[in-house]
Amino acid sequence: MDELRAITTFVRAAEAGSFNKAAMDQGTTPQAVSKAIRQLEQHLGVRLFHRTTRKSSLTQEGERLFNEVRGNLDAMMAAVNRARSAVHDEEGLIRISAGGSAGRKVLMPLLVDFSAHHPGVVFDLLLEDGVTDAVGARIDVGFRAGNAPNVQVIARRLFAIQQIVCASPSYLAVHGAPTRLAQLNRYRCTGYRQPGTGRAMPWEFDVKGEIVFHTMAPFFCCSDPDAEMQAVAAGMGIGQIDSINAAAPIRAGQLVPLLTGHISERMGFYIYYAKRTNMPGRVRKFIDFAVERLKDSKEFHLPLAELRALSRQAPVAAAD
Repeated sequence: MDELRAITTFVRAAEAGSFNKAAMDQGTTPQAVSKAIRQLEQHLGVRLFHRTTRKSSLTQEGERLFNEVRGNLDAMMAAVNRARSAVHDEEGLIRISAGGSAGRKVLMPLLVDFSAHHPGVVFDLLLEDGVTDAVGARIDVGFRAGNAPNVQVIARRLFAIQQIVCASPSYLAVHGAPTRLAQLNRYRCTGYRQPGTGRAMPWEFDVKGEIVFHTMAPFFCCSDPDAEMQAVAAGMGIGQIDSINAAAPIRAGQLVPLLTGHISERMGFYIYYAKRTNMPGRVRKFIDFAVERLKDSKEFHLPLAELRALSRQAPVAAAD
């Protein structure tokens, strides 16, 4: 038995003073109203109405139940209607999770633009490494750079993240640029230390369609990719920087891309969420906005032709 429907029918019949009127108000038949109330009486084990062929009236038990549930039922139905309308609600809170560096560079401009068009939306942005439990943390939308989230969520790859070996023009003017992977051990190199393991990540390259990893011995290593990029731009050495952090300084001439024939695009920037059905309208709009803005973004990804053109600025290293 659907208790909520039965109690609602009972209250409407008590208010109308007639099963026929209650049926008309609810768009059903008197027989359906009578059946619902009879089932409720059997479920509760008490008689709720005195019935005659022409009218019905509440019993003492029915009157007590009516007085106790009437106000609560109105409040509950109002809450149900509010929940039902949430799918169309374009105002309220959106909780977002993202990796720290990627969140700052990629998401902050996105949130600013979305907020300008939807001023009724409130954001709660959680910046942390690793994939957040979307359900447990009550996250509406997550963003991650790297591999696809290995959790039970819907995930979409928005754009490829390139691993670009680069150096500053001032460093290359003094030391020259490597033209082959085997020459990298001649240079002072930087590294990114994974916060979770404390280990320096190996550099990765695309060699004839296969991903090859090189373990480097960095003279400068840190756990923040933006700080590593700044060290390379300042001329401290050669680094392999992800395109989220490297694209803008490369286009500004602060960094020069190197070894552009071996750039790995194994990793990507992903959006993920628990499910798409029955989500609030504001969350659905934000997901659509993010996908439209970031899908195949050229802001954080450099076409190979552009990389090759920019790499010609690098002085060539001395021959072996």
